[in-house]
Amino acid sequence: MNAMRFSFHLVVRAAMIVSIGRLAAPQTPPSPEMQRIQQESAADRQKMMDLLHITSLRQGANGRDPSAPNAANYDESKANPYPDLPDPLKMNDGRKVTSAKMWWAKRRPEIVEMFDREIYGRVPKNTPKVTWEVTSASNETVAGAPVITKHLIGHVDNSLDPEIKVDIELNLTTPAKATGPVPVIMEFGFTRPLPPAIAARFTPPPGPTWQEQVVAKGWGYAVLSPTSIQADNGAGLTKGIIGLMNKGQPRKPDDWGALRAWAWGASRALDYFETNKGVDAKHVGIEGHSRYGKATAVAMAYDSRFAVAFVSSSGEGGLKLNRRNWGELVENLAAANEYHWMAGNFLKYAGPLHWNDLPVDAHELVALCAPRPVFISAGATDKGDGWVDAKGMFLAGVGAGPVYRLLGAKDLGTTEFPPIETTLIDGDIGFRQHSGGHTPAPNWPTFIRFAERYLQPASARKASE
Repeated sequence: MNAMRFSFHLVVRAAMIVSIGRLAAPQTPPSPEMQRIQQESAADRQKMMDLLHITSLRQGANGRDPSAPNAANYDESKANPYPDLPDPLKMNDGRKVTSAKMWWAKRRPEIVEMFDREIYGRVPKNTPKVTWEVTSASNETVAGAPVITKHLIGHVDNSLDPEIKVDIELNLTTPAKATGPVPVIMEFGFTRPLPPAIAARFTPPPGPTWQEQVVAKGWGYAVLSPTSIQADNGAGLTKGIIGLMNKGQPRKPDDWGALRAWAWGASRALDYFETNKGVDAKHVGIEGHSRYGKATAVAMAYDSRFAVAFVSSSGEGGLKLNRRNWGELVENLAAANEYHWMAGNFLKYAGPLHWNDLPVDAHELVALCAPRPVFISAGATDKGDGWVDAKGMFLAGVGAGPVYRLLGAKDLGTTEFPPIETTLIDGDIGFRQHSGGHTPAPNWPTFIRFAERYLQPASARKASE
């Protein structure tokens, strides 16, 4: 158990390093391999800029130096230069959406099209088949309960370009003594142990891990490796699932970025769960933190089979309103180290266009999840999570409220940003800003309370009916 707890918190800390390393003190000079990746990523981004006829992009916010001319803003009086959000219930032709039928048939497809074209990119038609293989299985004990962990590889059919190989890595753990299929929480995370040099730097804090908390509810859990689907850099865009579909060629402006590719991989894992008799595939939740929180929001929005989402510290490109001037900005996502998450067209909004020109915003990403439950999570600004803009994510939840209500679901229950540590989980949109830093850990117990309304084991649901 101690080994598992240690592994989990290493994952959290490693994610923190990756996500906010640009905010920390000066870093060790990059290795030759990292320099190569940076150079190839910058060159690929420049090709996209040339394709879009963009001559320059605005500089992103500086989260390291508060005295810099482009220092990140954390002053609420300067945070809302574009207060008017697109109306999720107003058709492109100006008509008001007045019924659930009109939402599903007319308005929702319009919003999806705008996200596809301008924000996350389009998934190609006829993506290849994924064949899942169980490479190993082991009996373990989690939270005092026996479990079975399977290590799986999803082999992506690469007949389109045999030179490009994509093998999706997935771990699935389910209670060994379950009498029927169980709900599963799947995390975007790390399926392999971290290198010893990194692992040695961290000490696990006390308390049960999220895996222990999930198993204690009688559920299972899974971990999906996003980088086994698509590399987390621009240099890898001619490889992975994006490169496979493009036969190794550069992207077009509306081609999918890494966030959309990671979400596609999550859907392929859900395909597998539908074939596994130990998994209640109609009650699978998805969770991710930081950049993987962005991917979680995208996966939930685009695949209606996911039952509930825990979107942790997703920030810009996730559930932070793009029109907010706080912490990370659109311009940061357009930089050479992050642009690959998005469609090429997204670059326009950090160059010739501005945030207010975006046809959609993050509240409409939440709205695409409706009426399914979404829990929005963040840490404290003064503990290192200011970059992701907790209030901007809360306001995205507020902005999605009219769609939830139209579809017969409950909104956040308030439009006022609550004090830190306030729990809002009475509706189908949940929110909590914990007093810790850039980590999901303090909000796992709250999310589980929120999710258990929707993820009862099949046996418990039958008993209550």
